[in-house]
Amino acid sequence: MSDDRTPTRTGSTSKPAVQRSDSAAIDAFVRQARALATPDAGGQGGRLILALDATMSRQPTWDLACSLQGEMFDAVGKAGGLNVQLVYFRGFGECRSSRFVRDTDSLKELMTKIDCRGGHTQIGKVLSHALKENERGKVNALVYIGDAMEEGIDDLANKAGKLGLHGVPVFAFQEGHDPVAEAAFKEIARLSKGAWFRFDRSAASALSKLLSAVAVFASGGLKALEARGRAEDRLMIEHLKKAGGRG
Repeated sequence: MSDDRTPTRTGSTSKPAVQRSDSAAIDAFVRQARALATPDAGGQGGRLILALDATMSRQPTWDLACSLQGEMFDAVGKAGGLNVQLVYFRGFGECRSSRFVRDTDSLKELMTKIDCRGGHTQIGKVLSHALKENERGKVNALVYIGDAMEEGIDDLANKAGKLGLHGVPVFAFQEGHDPVAEAAFKEIARLSKGAWFRFDRSAASALSKLLSAVAVFASGGLKALEARGRAEDRLMIEHLKKAGGRG
């Protein structure tokens, strides 16, 4: 992992039994998330890693992705108390990261300067990077946005499981409908106790709200989502329950 360390250019059912079961699962996840995703006691706020696949296949919708991610940064700025790091990969083994910053305007500017380049996915590097960053300081969530998976699923699953054990949920947003990527992204989300969503250009507004919910979760955990209480927050809790509630 190449580490820039500065954000500069770098190249429904009605059955009572089911309802009780769902409620118990949600309650269990809420208790777990409160224990794992509470911001640090030192008052530095939560830390979120936003990782992007910048290979050539994403070029057609890169502008949309930048716009949505920019809206997430705006939501982060309004919520406060969240430090964001941008990670991206492209080309022949190029994988870079910025510093963790609260001034997300600089990250929005950086995203607009990144051009997509041909190359294979490097999701394993992203997951390994998140594990290393979590050793330096608590990482509350990892958001990954991509459309393909060209690596060994067993290696990715192992790293995702380690992230789950360390309380770093992966929120995987899949662009397109590639079945291999979908299976892998869902498994990464499940093992890390995160959530998987479809990154669809026809649902830009919904995606923006979901990304905002991720930001709120990373900055304040489930307590913050419950306090805000928007529809997207309830949806996020449900997705997290589905991913984290299965053994």
